[in-house]
Amino acid sequence: MSQLTGGRVLRRALREQAGRITGSAVLSTGHQAGEALVPVVIGVVVDRAVGTGSPESLLLWIGVLAAVFVTLSFSFRFGARLGERAAEQAGHRLRVRVTERVLDPRGGADTGRLPGALASIATGDAGRVGMVALVLPLGVAAIAGLAVGAIALLRVSLPLGLLVLLGTPLMMLLAHLLGRPLQRRSEEEQERAAHAAGLAADLVGGLRVLKGIGAERAAADRYRLSSRAALTATLHAAGAKARHDGTLLAVNGLFLALVALLGGRLAADGDISIGALVAAVGMAQYLTGPLSLMVWVNGELAQGRGSAGRIAEVLSSPPAVGGDAELPGPVKGQVTVHGLTHAGLDGLDLDVPAGAFVGIVTTDPAHADALVACLSREREPARGTVTLDGLDLSGVDPDAVRAALLVAAHDADLFEGTLRADIDPAPTEHRVPAPRDGAGDGGRLARALAASAADEVAAALPGGLDGLVGEQGRTLSGGQRQRVALARALAADPPVLVLHEPTTAVDAVTESRIAQGVRRLREGRTTVVITTSPALLSTADTVHLVDGGAVTASGTHDQLVHEHAAYRAAVLA
Repeated sequence: MSQLTGGRVLRRALREQAGRITGSAVLSTGHQAGEALVPVVIGVVVDRAVGTGSPESLLLWIGVLAAVFVTLSFSFRFGARLGERAAEQAGHRLRVRVTERVLDPRGGADTGRLPGALASIATGDAGRVGMVALVLPLGVAAIAGLAVGAIALLRVSLPLGLLVLLGTPLMMLLAHLLGRPLQRRSEEEQERAAHAAGLAADLVGGLRVLKGIGAERAAADRYRLSSRAALTATLHAAGAKARHDGTLLAVNGLFLALVALLGGRLAADGDISIGALVAAVGMAQYLTGPLSLMVWVNGELAQGRGSAGRIAEVLSSPPAVGGDAELPGPVKGQVTVHGLTHAGLDGLDLDVPAGAFVGIVTTDPAHADALVACLSREREPARGTVTLDGLDLSGVDPDAVRAALLVAAHDADLFEGTLRADIDPAPTEHRVPAPRDGAGDGGRLARALAASAADEVAAALPGGLDGLVGEQGRTLSGGQRQRVALARALAADPPVLVLHEPTTAVDAVTESRIAQGVRRLREGRTTVVITTSPALLSTADTVHLVDGGAVTASGTHDQLVHEHAAYRAAVLA
């Protein structure tokens, strides 16, 4: 994936909304131009109607003034509508783009980032970048309003017009320079806030575990430190914004006072008429609008640039795994691991014949996690290969691999909705295998429920399979969630199924039922169970012991229990 920058992300977001931004800029310019013409028209009314006492001229110019108000009113209404639509669409597209990158089968976007931080980037930062699509037309309109005001002042007085024309670029340069510290502070603020949000989400998700091990205070202290850092960054950003806005507003005030002072001096000397003086003073008052608008626009642009940089980091995250080839022909299910070296695994060799039921025991849980990461194509190993039916999976599309070789992690999440949707979320046509003979989706689902003992969960839930489970299945107990997750993996019916500690939260009776049920349901299909459960291991054809990162013994569960102390310690302790 090519390296992105915040500037490229921002420019692309604006290009995609170019039509709406242009329309909003044109209409907003009409609004600002109308606002700038109001004091000019009022000055004309004073000189040509009030000064001459002509009712016809008075009615004519009042009509002109009314037309100006109608034009600027409609321009504001529809210009703001187009700008808001552009901002919402730009933010939405960025949210979709970030979400697609996070969900990319090749992974990598979550490396070094908490889930809550990614959510913050996809929401808060995307919204800030989208906001640029709204403020940019307003900035253009503010500049146009200043130009109209300057031209009008040039017609009234050359010195006044030159003062505005020369002063405005200097004001814009000052705004740009003052915006740089604000951009840096904004980036730090969003980074700290995202980390705190991610930490909070993780703590809430693991609240039961924290209570179970008595770690609530340590977790609270950790969040308190992160929250304080976020608060400090927010205060620094707020201070930078206050200094930015305050300085620009003060300079704006001095600039406008200078314009009004010069206009009054010219009127006192008789160089301009009373109507021109009214127009000049009104114009000086009007100029506070676009100048203040430019202050706000510059601040939003600074924050948008900072957020665009954070989004660019996510979108350009290198993928964790590669490959784009498809799996040829029907999958038989022979899995071979050769010389696998990754996160503690040291030259691991495994051979799982097609249709076999194989158990794997690791003396170090980290080695089980490393093996799961390689089999599921979440990480590329440092060395070695994983092959399916003789094909090296490193060159295969990760989606195609996972459709044929499904790894069910022990900490798999459930989703809010019905129990049925949690167990059977994917359309049938997206699965590699077809339903088995004599059974449609209903039979497949019923068998998966029975084999995982999740039928008991459905029976206890109001509404059964169509009953609702809460966010991440928190309305269910830990054992119930584990059985539902196992049912989901079994219902997918892949050619190769890898189960990682699927029964750690269930009682011994239920575990024994699950072991027998999984064995019967997966008869003739390749199944690998990475576990220390004696009930599951006793049903396996072969069990491999991984000690020190390599296979040190193989045999049946009974053989290894009697012959290997390391196996007994891992399984029976």
